[in-house]
Amino acid sequence: MTTSLDLWLIGNCQVSALIDRAGRFVWACVPQVDGDPLFSSLLSDRDPAGESAAGLWAVELEGCVSVTQHYRRNTPILVSIHRDEAGNAIEVIDFCPRVQRLERVYRPIAFARIVRPLSGVPRIRVRLRPTYAFGERSAARTFGSNHIRYVTDSHVFRMTTNAAVRLVSEELPFRVERPLHFFLGPDEGLSGQIGGTVDQMLADTTAEWRLWARGLATPPDWQEAVIRAAISLKLCQHEETGAIVAALTTSIPEHAGSQRNWDYRYCWIRDAYYTVLALNRLGALDVLEGYLSYLRNIVDAAKGGHIQPLYSVLGEAVLEERIAPSLPGYRGCGPVRIGNEAFIQLQHDVYGQIVLSNVQAFYDARLLRISGLQDLEALERVGERAWQLYDQPDAGLWELRTQKAVHTYSAAMSWAACDRLANAAKALGLAERHGLWAERAARIREFIEVNGWRPDRQTMSATLTGDHLDASLIQLLDLKFFKPDDPRFQGTMKAVETGLRRGAYMLRYATEDDFGLPKTAFNFCTFWLIEALHIMGRQEEARALFEEMLSRRTASGLLSEDIDPETGELWGNFPQTYSLVGLINCALLLSRPWSTVR
Repeated sequence: MTTSLDLWLIGNCQVSALIDRAGRFVWACVPQVDGDPLFSSLLSDRDPAGESAAGLWAVELEGCVSVTQHYRRNTPILVSIHRDEAGNAIEVIDFCPRVQRLERVYRPIAFARIVRPLSGVPRIRVRLRPTYAFGERSAARTFGSNHIRYVTDSHVFRMTTNAAVRLVSEELPFRVERPLHFFLGPDEGLSGQIGGTVDQMLADTTAEWRLWARGLATPPDWQEAVIRAAISLKLCQHEETGAIVAALTTSIPEHAGSQRNWDYRYCWIRDAYYTVLALNRLGALDVLEGYLSYLRNIVDAAKGGHIQPLYSVLGEAVLEERIAPSLPGYRGCGPVRIGNEAFIQLQHDVYGQIVLSNVQAFYDARLLRISGLQDLEALERVGERAWQLYDQPDAGLWELRTQKAVHTYSAAMSWAACDRLANAAKALGLAERHGLWAERAARIREFIEVNGWRPDRQTMSATLTGDHLDASLIQLLDLKFFKPDDPRFQGTMKAVETGLRRGAYMLRYATEDDFGLPKTAFNFCTFWLIEALHIMGRQEEARALFEEMLSRRTASGLLSEDIDPETGELWGNFPQTYSLVGLINCALLLSRPWSTVR
C-alpha cells in the first residue's frame, strides 16, 4: 500500500493524529503539535502492514477486505468500518477527548479508541508501537493488570483497556464479542470504569464539537465542506497559548525529490493572520481571541521591535533546523527536517499582518476584550517597524533562502499596517495619531505605485527593483490597495494568469529559486485566483475552478499545500491551513445568500 496524504484528522487543540485509510494512526506528536512524534510511520519507508513497521497504532480485522470511513457529523471523530469476506465486521471510533469541565476545557494529551463488533464473529489484532526521538527508538513497555505503560525519554504514557492486556501486548489475534475501549494518555489511572468513562468522553466530545460548529455562520452552498475546513483549522490552534500552526506535519515534500521538505508545525504570523481572517468571516471569534493573546505576548517579548516570521506554539523564538536521520521521509523522499531556519529570516510583511489581525478588536463589540489606547500604543510600535522597513529588502512571503529583494507584497503589508492604524486611531478619536498614520500610508502607497508598476508590460512587478511575477500580486485586491476596476490591477491579473496559471491551478512563481523551478501548484494561490475572478465579474469561471479544487480534497475533506497540475496528486504538508482558508473564503464569496433558500 503506497503511502499517501489520504488521511483523516482527529484532535482536541492540544494534540492531534492522522489516520490512514486502513485505520492506522500514522502521525501524532506529543505533548503538542511541534513535539516528538509518538506515531511516525507516515515518514518511514517501512510498509505499515509489515511486521517491521514502527510508529503506528493499528486495529486489524483478520481477513479484512474493506475499510470505509466517515466523520461523525460536525466533529473530528472518525468512524472506520472494517469488513472481511465472511461478513464479519467491526466499527472503530477514534477521537481525542475534549470536554468542558468546571469552566475549563479538558483536552488531555490522549487518544481514545472504541472497537465494537457489528456482525459475525470478528477477530482482531492490535499493534501499538509508539516511537520517540523522531523515529529513532521504540518506547519501552511495562505492564499492569489493565494497562500497558510506554516509556520514552521525556514522557510516560499509559494505555488502559478492557481488552486482554497480554493479547494486546503480544499482538495476538482475539475475538471481539463486546465493545472494547482503549485510552492512551498520561501515566495515571482513570477515575472510573474504562468503558463508561470513554463512552462518556465520546458523548461529551461529540456535543462539544457540535455546539462549536452550530455557531458558525456558514453559507448555504458547500456547507459541509466549509464546516469540515473550519473544524480542521480549529484543530490547528494550540488552544493553551492561542498559537495557530501552518500545518500538522513536517517534511512532506512539495514534489518527489524536490528537497523542499519543511517543518510547518509552528506558528507563522502570516499564515495565522489568514486563518483568523477566514474564521472571523464564519463568526468563530474564539480562535481570534486566543490568537490575539498569543500575539500580545510575542509583541511584548520582541527585542528592539523585531518580529520573526514564526515562533513555536509556546512562543519560543529559536527553532534551530536539523535533520532527523532515523526517518527516511514521506515515500522515502527525505530529508525530514525538525525546526525551521526561516525563523532567522527578515520578512517585513509580518508587521502588517500583526496589525491586521488586531485591528478588528477596536471595532467588534462581540469580543470579550475590546482594544483601547494601550493596545493602540503597542500596535504603533509594530507600525513603526513597518514604516522603517517598507522599502528594505527581505526574503519575502515565499521565504527564499538565498535571495533578497524589496517585495511588493511586503511593502503593501507595510502600507496596510499604517492604513489600518490610522483607522484604529480614528475609532478612538485620536485625530493627531490618525493623521500621522494616514500620511505614512499615503507615502508608502506612492512608493509602491511608482516603483512597482511596469508600464511596458502593464503590470505590477513582484519586486520593486526587478521585473517578474508572483501570485501574491493578486492580494493587492484583498488588501484594498487596488479596486477591481483599476486598470493597473486588471493588467496585473492578466499578466499573472498568463505567466503562472497552469490549467485550473496557479503556481506561486515560475522563476528559479534555491531549489530550481517549482513543479507543483500552490493551492492557496489557486483560491486567490478564484476570489479575484469572482470579484472581477468572471463568476462562472470562478465557480468551475472552485468545484475543481473541491474535487481534489481527500476523502476526509482536506487539502495539503500543493498539487501536481498534471496528475492532480496532493503534495506538501497536511492539512495546510492556507488551503483550508482559501476553501472557506471562496465558498463564502461564491455561495448563494441564505435568503434564496429560506
